[in-house]
Amino acid sequence: MADRPVDRHDSPARPTHWAQGPPTDTVTELLRTLELTISRRLDGVLHGNYQGLTPGHGSEPGESRPYAPGDDVRRIDWNVTARTQETYIREQIADHDLTAWLVVDASATMQFGTVTNTKAQTALAATAAVGFLTARNQNRVGAVMVAGPDIHVVPPRSGKNQIRAILSTLAAPPVSDGHGKADLAGALDRVGALAKRQGFVAVISDFAGSDWTKALGRLSLRHDLLVITVHDPREYDVPPIGLVQMTDPASGRTREVRVTESVQRKFITIAAEQRTTRLDELGRTGADTIELTTDGDWLGSVVAHVQRRRTQAVRGGVLTR
Repeated sequence: MADRPVDRHDSPARPTHWAQGPPTDTVTELLRTLELTISRRLDGVLHGNYQGLTPGHGSEPGESRPYAPGDDVRRIDWNVTARTQETYIREQIADHDLTAWLVVDASATMQFGTVTNTKAQTALAATAAVGFLTARNQNRVGAVMVAGPDIHVVPPRSGKNQIRAILSTLAAPPVSDGHGKADLAGALDRVGALAKRQGFVAVISDFAGSDWTKALGRLSLRHDLLVITVHDPREYDVPPIGLVQMTDPASGRTREVRVTESVQRKFITIAAEQRTTRLDELGRTGADTIELTTDGDWLGSVVAHVQRRRTQAVRGGVLTR
């Protein structure tokens, strides 16, 4: 298998409720292949102690050091800064019983894909990468999955079997076509209510609309955030192929559109503006962001992010886990 999930034709039929009980043979094989691919790739770049996706600082106070560009201003040590007249930040010792949460969108819009994979398959692969990487640090991992208005919670536990259970459920979400927009804001607020201590939250979605902005901002006040956006190339450009029938997956509404070169140019402009707005909104939360596409190297993007964090940890003096 290449660095991507299996072809969409091997995916199981979607049920009308969240999967329970043992996974099907198809899902089992998919998850086994994903885990093997991820483990081999990560083992090639991570050795011993490393700065991974989980935060390199926790709740226990450590030493102070001079502020460096890019440091989190929320960690400024105001007492030392006042005494020295220079800006210092307080390092934090990693919390070894960190609870991490995965918020994953499996709604109707995520079932879209015009290349090898759908957005849902790419999101599943990204969830696997983040999950198994987080499990390496012996952290407890929970999940909140959303399919349209339906929210499903998997309580946090430690170990790889927990990640496999999360992925098994995510691989067969309930049908949400025509049931309304993803309640991503509700899923984020659910994590906020369940996570009693500061922790790590990874959010994987196409971030359609803007209903999620305030909820994500509230979550960022207490937790370290990693946001993974998933999109298909056709969401940024559509060829002038004439009359086509388009369907809104969330509402189920269908209309015919004649795609001309003029329509294509307007589409590209609007899509680019929406992407810029979305990234600006995400940037304001202070979250780390990874952008994935259905035709890209999803695992390579995650590995590159891990390596950047590792480099930042060495340069900034952050304690590794």
